[in-house]
Amino acid sequence: MLSRVANSIYWVNRYIERAENYARFMGVNFSLALDLPPEVPPQWEPLIITMAEEKTFRELFETPTRENVVQYMTFDTRNPNSILSCLWAARENARSVRESISREMWEHLNQLYLRVRDSAASRSRDLNELQDFFTEIKMGSQLFFGIVDSTITRNEGWHFGRVGRFLERADKTSRFVDVKYFILLPHPAAVGSPIDLLQWTAVLKSASAYNMYRQAYGVITPAHIVEFLFLDKKFPRSAIHCLRQAETSLYEISGTSLTSRYSNPAEKKLSKLCSEFEFVDVKEIFDLGLHQFIDQFQSRNNEVAAEIHNTFFALKPVAEGVKVVS
Repeated sequence: MLSRVANSIYWVNRYIERAENYARFMGVNFSLALDLPPEVPPQWEPLIITMAEEKTFRELFETPTRENVVQYMTFDTRNPNSILSCLWAARENARSVRESISREMWEHLNQLYLRVRDSAASRSRDLNELQDFFTEIKMGSQLFFGIVDSTITRNEGWHFGRVGRFLERADKTSRFVDVKYFILLPHPAAVGSPIDLLQWTAVLKSASAYNMYRQAYGVITPAHIVEFLFLDKKFPRSAIHCLRQAETSLYEISGTSLTSRYSNPAEKKLSKLCSEFEFVDVKEIFDLGLHQFIDQFQSRNNEVAAEIHNTFFALKPVAEGVKVVS
């Protein structure tokens, strides 16, 4: 497979997964704002901080109000990681490799982008409409991945797509938990309070993990939530599950057996990260510090992505870092 084609397929999947997770962040934060007591202000700034968007956001907006954060993270084309920008970039990458993807993939992605673009042009920012909108983004993204898995031959392109999807998902799962850290940071006295438990429940719902978590643990506790979202090998959005799925596809691309020694630097870096995750426990995470652990994980995950780029891709994705156009 040409590196240009593989690169674009990889980024299509990353951008769609990123758009879905931004929609998850926004939708759950809306629900949380409705559940909080009147004296507790809604928390919008942590979304900007955990997405590493604070510097750019401050250049464009004075205060992290609900309206500003929603605009920046959803519709603002000056933000290359907004939902609209991600869907546009995914569509442009898909357009460049239409001969290598299914017609159903292209048609669904194109329709999803156009619906979001039309919503961006609308002046309505009604709360109920926005909640429905974020649900539509999430469901549209999940349907896209269902179409991918139902219509694409299990060749190198499919595996490159899975690598991109699962690396992105692992990163965003860690950021769901990091949001909770920044919400609690100014108010350590709130630890263990009903509001604290409500916010941890929101973390689970961000990852669509609430029901599966309750089946596994029952009682809501921070340690169990961190263990479930980072270390549970069977839950499809946990960090370790995502890393293992990405590792499997990376080895399939090179034709190397997982039981054999790595064959390139990308396999080495990802397998090393997976192995370290296998032997960490939740006590060690909290002993190190939850935020410090998440920071280290995100840096390591980014290093894996960089090594994949160096190993397999000679060209940048068609739409990486480019502004949205109609």
